[in-house]
Amino acid sequence: MDLTVDADRLRDDIEATAAFGDIDAVEGRGRTVLAGTEANRRARGYLLDRMDDAGLDVTVDAVGNVAGTWTPDSADPDAAAVAAGSHLDSVPEGGIFDGPLGVYSALEAVRTMQEAGVSPDRPVVVVSFTEEEGQRFADGLLGSSVAVGDRTVEEALALTDDEGVALDAALEDIGFRGEGRLDAGEWDAFYELHVEQDTTLEEAGVPVGVVTTITGITHLDVEIRGEANHAGATHMRDRTDALAAAAEVVLDVETAANEVVDASSDSAVGTVGSLDVSPNATNVVPGRVDAGIDIRDIEYESMETVVDAVRDTLGRIEDERGVATEFARPFDLEPTPMAERLREAAHRAGDDAGIETLDLHSGAAHDTMHVADVTDASLLFAPSRDGISHNPREWTDWDDCAAATRVLAGAFADAAGVEET
Repeated sequence: MDLTVDADRLRDDIEATAAFGDIDAVEGRGRTVLAGTEANRRARGYLLDRMDDAGLDVTVDAVGNVAGTWTPDSADPDAAAVAAGSHLDSVPEGGIFDGPLGVYSALEAVRTMQEAGVSPDRPVVVVSFTEEEGQRFADGLLGSSVAVGDRTVEEALALTDDEGVALDAALEDIGFRGEGRLDAGEWDAFYELHVEQDTTLEEAGVPVGVVTTITGITHLDVEIRGEANHAGATHMRDRTDALAAAAEVVLDVETAANEVVDASSDSAVGTVGSLDVSPNATNVVPGRVDAGIDIRDIEYESMETVVDAVRDTLGRIEDERGVATEFARPFDLEPTPMAERLREAAHRAGDDAGIETLDLHSGAAHDTMHVADVTDASLLFAPSRDGISHNPREWTDWDDCAAATRVLAGAFADAAGVEET
Protein backbone atom coordinates (compact mmCIF):
# COMPACT_ATOMS: atom_id res chain seq x y z
CA MET A 1 0.00 0.00 0.00
CA ASP A 2 1.85 3.09 -1.27
CA LEU A 3 0.65 6.04 0.77
CA THR A 4 3.38 8.54 -0.06
CA VAL A 5 1.96 11.94 0.77
CA ASP A 6 2.30 15.10 -1.31
CA ALA A 7 4.73 17.02 0.91
CA ASP A 8 4.46 20.19 -1.16
CA ARG A 9 0.67 20.24 -0.95
CA LEU A 10 0.82 19.75 2.82
CA ARG A 11 3.33 22.59 3.13
CA ASP A 12 1.23 24.87 0.94
CA ASP A 13 -1.81 24.34 3.18
CA ILE A 14 0.10 25.03 6.39
CA GLU A 15 1.80 28.12 4.93
CA ALA A 16 -1.50 29.44 3.57
CA THR A 17 -3.06 29.02 7.01
CA ALA A 18 -0.08 30.80 8.58
CA ALA A 19 -1.07 33.95 6.66
CA PHE A 20 -4.35 34.24 8.56
CA GLY A 21 -3.67 36.31 11.67
CA ASP A 22 0.03 36.59 10.84
CA ILE A 23 2.09 38.91 13.03
CA ASP A 24 5.38 40.74 12.71
CA ALA A 25 7.93 38.59 14.52
CA VAL A 26 11.55 39.45 15.27
CA GLU A 27 12.44 35.81 14.65
CA GLY A 28 10.39 33.03 13.08
CA ARG A 29 6.84 33.20 11.83
CA GLY A 30 3.88 33.78 14.11
CA ARG A 31 0.12 34.13 14.10
CA THR A 32 -2.70 35.12 16.42
CA VAL A 33 -5.94 33.29 15.66
CA LEU A 34 -8.56 33.40 18.40
CA ALA A 35 -11.92 31.68 18.08
CA GLY A 36 -14.61 33.76 16.40
CA THR A 37 -12.28 36.40 14.97
CA GLU A 38 -11.76 37.48 11.37
CA ALA A 39 -8.49 35.54 11.23
CA ASN A 40 -10.36 32.46 12.45
CA ARG A 41 -13.04 32.98 9.78
CA ARG A 42 -10.42 33.09 7.05
CA ALA A 43 -8.64 29.99 8.34
CA ARG A 44 -11.90 28.10 8.54
CA GLY A 45 -12.96 29.26 5.09
CA TYR A 46 -9.71 28.06 3.56
CA LEU A 47 -10.18 24.65 5.20
CA LEU A 48 -13.72 24.33 3.85
CA ASP A 49 -12.45 25.10 0.34
CA ARG A 50 -9.79 22.40 0.62
CA MET A 51 -12.34 19.90 1.95
CA ASP A 52 -14.65 20.71 -0.95
CA ASP A 53 -11.76 20.19 -3.37
CA ALA A 54 -11.25 16.73 -1.87
CA GLY A 55 -14.91 15.86 -2.29
CA LEU A 56 -15.68 15.70 1.40
CA ASP A 57 -19.17 16.19 2.82
CA VAL A 58 -18.67 19.16 5.15
CA THR A 59 -20.68 19.93 8.26
CA VAL A 60 -20.34 22.61 10.95
CA ASP A 61 -21.95 21.98 14.31
CA ALA A 62 -23.50 24.49 16.70
CA VAL A 63 -20.19 25.31 18.43
CA GLY A 64 -18.25 25.61 15.17
CA ASN A 65 -16.62 22.17 15.06
CA VAL A 66 -15.88 21.38 11.40
CA ALA A 67 -16.03 17.86 9.99
CA GLY A 68 -15.40 16.71 6.42
CA THR A 69 -16.44 13.13 5.65
CA TRP A 70 -15.27 10.90 2.82
CA THR A 71 -17.57 7.92 2.18
CA PRO A 72 -16.24 6.03 -0.84
CA ASP A 73 -18.27 3.32 -2.57
CA SER A 74 -16.27 0.67 -0.69
CA ALA A 75 -17.37 1.96 2.72
CA ASP A 76 -20.47 0.99 4.62
CA PRO A 77 -22.12 4.38 5.18
CA ASP A 78 -23.66 3.10 8.41
CA ALA A 79 -20.37 1.89 9.86
CA ALA A 80 -18.71 3.88 12.64
CA ALA A 81 -16.28 6.31 10.99
CA VAL A 82 -12.61 6.79 11.73
CA ALA A 83 -11.55 10.40 12.29
CA ALA A 84 -8.43 12.50 12.52
CA GLY A 85 -7.72 16.17 13.04
CA SER A 86 -6.81 18.92 15.46
CA HIS A 87 -7.51 22.69 15.64
CA LEU A 88 -6.93 25.94 13.75
CA ASP A 89 -6.88 28.47 16.61
CA SER A 90 -3.67 29.65 18.28
CA VAL A 91 -2.40 31.35 21.38
CA PRO A 92 -1.60 35.06 20.99
CA GLU A 93 1.62 35.35 18.98
CA GLY A 94 1.84 31.60 18.56
CA GLY A 95 3.52 29.48 15.91
CA ILE A 96 2.28 28.15 12.58
CA PHE A 97 2.37 24.37 13.21
CA ASP A 98 0.52 23.91 16.51
CA GLY A 99 -2.95 22.78 15.38
CA PRO A 100 -2.83 23.31 11.59
CA LEU A 101 -0.34 20.46 11.13
CA GLY A 102 -2.89 18.11 12.70
CA VAL A 103 -5.78 19.35 10.58
CA TYR A 104 -3.96 19.33 7.26
CA SER A 105 -2.07 16.11 7.88
CA ALA A 106 -5.48 14.46 8.36
CA LEU A 107 -6.75 16.01 5.13
CA GLU A 108 -3.56 15.06 3.30
CA ALA A 109 -3.93 11.49 4.57
CA VAL A 110 -7.41 11.33 3.03
CA ARG A 111 -6.24 12.85 -0.25
CA THR A 112 -3.38 10.35 -0.33
CA MET A 113 -5.77 7.44 0.19
CA GLN A 114 -8.01 8.76 -2.56
CA GLU A 115 -5.14 9.12 -5.02
CA ALA A 116 -3.77 5.67 -4.11
CA GLY A 117 -7.13 4.14 -5.00
CA VAL A 118 -7.53 2.40 -1.66
CA SER A 119 -10.90 1.13 -0.52
CA PRO A 120 -11.70 1.74 3.15
CA ASP A 121 -14.52 -0.20 4.80
CA ARG A 122 -15.56 2.77 6.93
CA PRO A 123 -16.24 6.46 6.31
CA VAL A 124 -13.26 8.70 7.05
CA VAL A 125 -13.61 12.08 8.78
CA VAL A 126 -11.30 15.11 8.95
CA VAL A 127 -11.98 17.27 12.02
CA SER A 128 -11.15 20.78 13.19
CA PHE A 129 -12.22 21.44 16.76
CA THR A 130 -13.19 24.91 18.00
CA GLU A 131 -10.87 26.70 20.43
CA GLU A 132 -8.45 24.08 21.65
CA GLU A 133 -6.11 26.71 23.08
CA GLY A 134 -8.67 28.31 25.39
CA GLN A 135 -7.58 31.88 24.79
CA ARG A 136 -10.94 33.62 24.39
CA PHE A 137 -13.96 31.73 25.72
CA ALA A 138 -12.82 28.80 27.87
CA ASP A 139 -9.87 27.18 29.61
CA GLY A 140 -9.14 24.99 26.59
CA LEU A 141 -10.38 21.98 24.58
CA LEU A 142 -13.74 23.70 24.11
CA GLY A 143 -14.93 22.08 20.91
CA SER A 144 -13.86 18.59 21.87
CA SER A 145 -15.47 18.95 25.30
CA VAL A 146 -18.80 19.44 23.53
CA ALA A 147 -18.10 16.64 21.04
CA VAL A 148 -17.67 14.13 23.89
CA GLY A 149 -20.58 15.44 25.97
CA ASP A 150 -18.57 16.94 28.83
CA ARG A 151 -20.11 20.32 28.08
CA THR A 152 -23.51 21.01 26.52
CA VAL A 153 -23.95 23.07 23.38
CA GLU A 154 -25.92 25.61 25.40
CA GLU A 155 -23.21 25.91 28.05
CA ALA A 156 -20.54 26.42 25.40
CA LEU A 157 -22.47 29.01 23.42
CA ALA A 158 -23.13 31.02 26.59
CA LEU A 159 -19.42 31.40 27.36
CA THR A 160 -18.20 34.99 27.04
CA ASP A 161 -14.85 36.64 26.40
CA ASP A 162 -13.34 39.50 28.41
CA GLU A 163 -15.46 41.98 26.45
CA GLY A 164 -18.70 40.18 27.23
CA VAL A 165 -19.10 38.74 23.72
CA ALA A 166 -20.67 35.28 23.78
CA LEU A 167 -19.34 32.39 21.71
CA ASP A 168 -22.78 32.16 20.14
CA ALA A 169 -22.53 35.72 18.78
CA ALA A 170 -18.89 35.39 17.74
CA LEU A 171 -19.55 32.25 15.69
CA GLU A 172 -22.65 33.79 14.16
CA ASP A 173 -20.63 36.86 13.20
CA ILE A 174 -18.07 34.83 11.25
CA GLY A 175 -20.65 32.49 9.71
CA PHE A 176 -19.66 29.35 11.60
CA ARG A 177 -22.56 28.93 14.01
CA GLY A 178 -23.83 25.64 12.62
CA GLU A 179 -26.40 23.14 13.84
CA GLY A 180 -26.46 19.99 15.91
CA ARG A 181 -23.51 18.47 17.77
CA LEU A 182 -20.52 16.60 16.41
CA ASP A 183 -20.55 13.34 18.40
CA ALA A 184 -17.09 11.82 18.84
CA GLY A 185 -18.67 8.84 20.57
CA GLU A 186 -19.96 7.69 17.19
CA TRP A 187 -16.43 7.24 15.82
CA ASP A 188 -14.64 3.90 15.81
CA ALA A 189 -11.26 5.59 16.22
CA PHE A 190 -9.55 8.99 16.31
CA TYR A 191 -6.00 10.09 15.47
CA GLU A 192 -4.35 13.45 16.09
CA LEU A 193 -0.94 14.49 14.80
CA HIS A 194 0.66 17.37 16.68
CA VAL A 195 4.06 18.98 17.12
CA GLU A 196 5.79 17.52 20.17
CA GLN A 197 6.50 20.79 22.04
CA ASP A 198 9.49 19.11 23.67
CA THR A 199 12.87 17.75 22.56
CA THR A 200 12.55 13.97 22.95
CA LEU A 201 12.21 13.26 19.23
CA GLU A 202 14.78 15.86 18.22
CA GLU A 203 17.36 14.47 20.65
CA ALA A 204 16.67 10.91 19.49
CA GLY A 205 16.79 11.87 15.82
CA VAL A 206 13.41 10.18 15.24
CA PRO A 207 10.77 11.83 13.00
CA VAL A 208 7.59 10.39 14.53
CA GLY A 209 6.45 9.86 18.11
CA VAL A 210 3.65 7.53 19.16
CA VAL A 211 2.20 8.75 22.45
CA THR A 212 1.58 6.15 25.13
CA THR A 213 -0.14 8.42 27.67
CA ILE A 214 -1.27 12.04 27.80
CA THR A 215 -0.31 13.60 31.10
CA GLY A 216 -2.78 14.21 33.86
CA ILE A 217 -3.21 17.84 34.90
CA THR A 218 -4.39 19.32 38.16
CA HIS A 219 -4.67 23.02 38.97
CA LEU A 220 -4.66 24.35 42.51
CA ASP A 221 -5.82 27.80 43.58
CA VAL A 222 -4.18 28.84 46.85
CA GLU A 223 -5.00 31.98 48.82
CA ILE A 224 -2.63 33.19 51.54
CA ARG A 225 -3.79 35.99 53.83
CA GLY A 226 -1.43 37.91 56.07
CA GLU A 227 -1.58 41.54 57.15
CA ALA A 228 -0.70 44.51 54.95
CA ASN A 229 1.37 47.06 56.83
CA HIS A 230 3.93 49.82 56.40
CA ALA A 231 7.22 48.48 55.02
CA GLY A 232 9.28 50.97 57.01
CA ALA A 233 7.42 51.24 60.30
CA THR A 234 6.59 47.56 60.84
CA HIS A 235 9.30 45.68 62.72
CA MET A 236 10.37 42.37 61.19
CA ARG A 237 9.16 40.43 64.23
CA ASP A 238 5.69 41.99 63.91
CA ARG A 239 5.04 41.09 60.29
CA THR A 240 2.61 38.58 58.80
CA ASP A 241 3.97 38.70 55.28
CA ALA A 242 1.77 36.81 52.82
CA LEU A 243 4.36 36.93 50.04
CA ALA A 244 7.14 35.53 52.23
CA ALA A 245 4.79 32.69 53.13
CA ALA A 246 3.94 32.19 49.45
CA ALA A 247 7.65 31.95 48.65
CA GLU A 248 7.79 28.84 50.81
CA VAL A 249 4.92 27.35 48.82
CA VAL A 250 6.76 28.05 45.55
CA LEU A 251 9.94 26.37 46.76
CA ASP A 252 8.11 23.44 48.33
CA VAL A 253 6.23 22.70 45.08
CA GLU A 254 9.57 22.59 43.28
CA THR A 255 11.07 20.37 45.98
CA ALA A 256 8.10 17.99 46.03
CA ALA A 257 8.14 17.58 42.25
CA ASN A 258 11.89 16.93 42.25
CA GLU A 259 11.50 14.34 44.99
CA VAL A 260 8.84 12.51 42.95
CA VAL A 261 11.11 12.60 39.90
CA ASP A 262 13.99 11.13 41.91
CA ALA A 263 11.87 8.50 43.63
CA SER A 264 9.31 7.23 41.17
CA SER A 265 8.33 9.19 38.05
CA ASP A 266 10.69 11.09 35.78
CA SER A 267 7.77 12.79 33.99
CA ALA A 268 6.33 14.56 37.07
CA VAL A 269 6.34 18.37 37.06
CA GLY A 270 5.09 21.03 39.44
CA THR A 271 4.83 24.74 38.65
CA VAL A 272 3.65 27.82 40.50
CA GLY A 273 2.80 29.74 37.36
CA SER A 274 0.94 32.76 38.72
CA LEU A 275 1.10 35.02 41.77
CA ASP A 276 -1.31 37.88 42.42
CA VAL A 277 0.13 40.02 45.23
CA SER A 278 -1.95 42.56 47.11
CA PRO A 279 -1.64 45.48 47.54
CA ASN A 280 1.45 45.02 45.34
CA ALA A 281 3.17 48.20 46.45
CA THR A 282 6.91 48.46 47.10
CA ASN A 283 6.49 50.14 50.47
CA VAL A 284 3.77 47.84 51.82
CA VAL A 285 4.18 44.44 53.47
CA PRO A 286 2.08 42.10 51.26
CA GLY A 287 -1.24 41.28 52.86
CA ARG A 288 -2.55 38.69 50.43
CA VAL A 289 -1.27 36.39 47.69
CA ASP A 290 -3.29 34.28 45.27
CA ALA A 291 -1.18 31.52 43.70
CA GLY A 292 -1.96 29.29 40.72
CA ILE A 293 -0.27 25.88 40.79
CA ASP A 294 -0.02 23.40 37.88
CA ILE A 295 0.87 19.75 38.61
CA ARG A 296 1.24 17.12 35.87
CA ASP A 297 2.33 13.54 35.38
CA ILE A 298 1.43 10.35 33.56
CA GLU A 299 1.02 8.72 36.99
CA TYR A 300 -1.93 10.07 38.97
CA GLU A 301 -0.44 8.85 42.26
CA SER A 302 2.58 11.08 41.65
CA MET A 303 0.32 14.07 41.11
CA GLU A 304 -1.43 13.34 44.39
CA THR A 305 1.94 13.24 46.16
CA VAL A 306 2.69 16.81 45.08
CA VAL A 307 -0.86 17.95 45.95
CA ASP A 308 -0.46 16.48 49.44
CA ALA A 309 2.86 18.32 49.79
CA VAL A 310 1.09 21.61 49.04
CA ARG A 311 -1.52 20.89 51.72
CA ASP A 312 1.25 20.10 54.20
CA THR A 313 3.05 23.34 53.39
CA LEU A 314 -0.10 25.39 53.87
CA GLY A 315 -0.66 23.85 57.29
CA ARG A 316 2.94 24.53 58.26
CA ILE A 317 2.99 28.19 57.20
CA GLU A 318 -0.27 28.76 59.06
CA ASP A 319 1.39 27.46 62.24
CA GLU A 320 4.79 29.06 61.75
CA ARG A 321 3.90 32.35 60.06
CA GLY A 322 0.42 33.08 61.37
CA VAL A 323 -1.14 33.40 57.91
CA ALA A 324 -4.55 32.07 56.92
CA THR A 325 -4.85 29.93 53.80
CA GLU A 326 -7.50 28.55 51.48
CA PHE A 327 -7.09 25.70 49.01
CA ALA A 328 -9.19 24.82 45.95
CA ARG A 329 -8.75 22.30 43.14
CA PRO A 330 -10.84 23.66 40.24
CA PHE A 331 -9.34 21.50 37.49
CA ASP A 332 -8.33 17.86 37.67
CA LEU A 333 -7.74 15.50 34.75
CA GLU A 334 -6.30 12.06 35.27
CA PRO A 335 -3.66 10.74 32.84
CA THR A 336 -5.13 9.43 29.59
CA PRO A 337 -3.70 6.25 28.03
CA MET A 338 -3.84 5.90 24.26
CA ALA A 339 -5.52 2.93 22.56
CA GLU A 340 -3.04 0.09 22.09
CA ARG A 341 -4.51 -1.07 18.77
CA LEU A 342 -4.11 2.40 17.26
CA ARG A 343 -0.59 2.77 18.64
CA GLU A 344 0.35 -0.57 17.11
CA ALA A 345 -1.14 0.51 13.79
CA ALA A 346 1.00 3.65 13.85
CA HIS A 347 4.16 1.63 14.51
CA ARG A 348 3.24 -0.75 11.67
CA ALA A 349 2.67 2.19 9.35
CA GLY A 350 6.10 3.53 10.24
CA ASP A 351 7.70 0.14 9.60
CA ASP A 352 5.93 -0.22 6.25
CA ALA A 353 7.11 3.23 5.17
CA GLY A 354 10.65 2.80 6.50
CA ILE A 355 10.10 5.63 8.98
CA GLU A 356 11.35 5.21 12.55
CA THR A 357 8.85 5.73 15.34
CA LEU A 358 9.35 6.15 19.09
CA ASP A 359 7.08 5.69 22.11
CA LEU A 360 6.86 8.73 24.39
CA HIS A 361 4.36 10.55 26.58
CA SER A 362 2.69 13.93 26.14
CA GLY A 363 3.23 16.59 28.78
CA ALA A 364 0.63 18.90 27.21
CA ALA A 365 -3.13 18.59 26.91
CA HIS A 366 -4.71 17.93 23.51
CA ASP A 367 -8.22 17.36 22.16
CA THR A 368 -7.32 13.66 21.98
CA MET A 369 -7.52 13.36 25.76
CA HIS A 370 -11.23 14.27 25.60
CA VAL A 371 -11.94 12.01 22.62
CA ALA A 372 -10.23 9.10 24.39
CA ASP A 373 -13.04 9.20 26.96
CA VAL A 374 -15.61 8.08 24.38
CA THR A 375 -13.70 6.03 21.78
CA ASP A 376 -10.28 4.62 20.94
CA ALA A 377 -7.82 7.45 20.33
CA SER A 378 -4.16 7.92 19.49
CA LEU A 379 -1.81 10.90 19.45
CA LEU A 380 1.22 11.17 17.16
CA PHE A 381 4.05 13.69 17.39
CA ALA A 382 6.40 15.35 14.93
CA PRO A 383 9.66 16.88 16.26
CA SER A 384 9.83 20.45 17.54
CA ARG A 385 13.11 22.31 17.08
CA ASP A 386 14.54 23.07 20.54
CA GLY A 387 11.14 22.13 22.00
CA ILE A 388 9.83 25.65 21.35
CA SER A 389 6.09 26.12 20.91
CA HIS A 390 3.43 28.80 21.46
CA ASN A 391 6.03 31.12 19.98
CA PRO A 392 6.87 32.41 16.47
CA ARG A 393 10.10 30.42 16.72
CA GLU A 394 8.09 27.19 16.79
CA TRP A 395 9.44 25.05 13.97
CA THR A 396 9.04 21.54 12.60
CA ASP A 397 11.04 20.68 9.49
CA TRP A 398 8.91 20.13 6.42
CA ASP A 399 10.46 16.68 5.88
CA ASP A 400 9.40 15.71 9.38
CA CYS A 401 5.88 17.03 8.73
CA ALA A 402 5.68 14.82 5.65
CA ALA A 403 7.14 11.77 7.40
CA ALA A 404 4.71 12.04 10.31
CA THR A 405 1.81 12.57 7.90
CA ARG A 406 2.80 9.44 5.99
CA VAL A 407 2.71 7.44 9.22
CA LEU A 408 -0.67 9.00 10.04
CA ALA A 409 -1.98 8.07 6.58
CA GLY A 410 -0.93 4.45 7.02
CA ALA A 411 -2.39 4.18 10.50
CA PHE A 412 -5.55 6.01 9.44
CA ALA A 413 -6.02 3.64 6.50
CA ASP A 414 -5.43 0.65 8.79
CA ALA A 415 -8.14 1.88 11.20
CA ALA A 416 -10.50 2.48 8.27
CA GLY A 417 -10.21 -1.14 7.20
CA VAL A 418 -7.90 -0.75 4.21
CA GLU A 419 -6.04 -3.99 3.59
CA GLU A 420 -2.46 -4.19 2.37
CA THR A 421 -2.32 -4.54 -1.43
